[in-house]
Amino acid sequence: MGYYGMAVLACGLAIGLGAFGTGIGQGIGLSKAAEGVARNPGASGKITTTLIIGLAMIESLCIYALVVVLIILFVKPFGF
Repeated sequence: MGYYGMAVLACGLAIGLGAFGTGIGQGIGLSKAAEGVARNPGASGKITTTLIIGLAMIESLCIYALVVVLIILFVKPFGF
């Protein structure tokens, strides 16, 4: 297996772990937000706003992983 084959495997692992971590993080965040709204329905506006900002930050992890994978696969920064 050459360098390109190893790069493809590494890219698959990177995007897989990035998506897995993003899914777990978003699930935990959504769970805690739903719990907070259930405990204090009056604060649902603030909780929802904070949740949306937090989910956007968590989602950026997967987007960054995708950008790195695309750079490695198509730009070939290592010269292989």
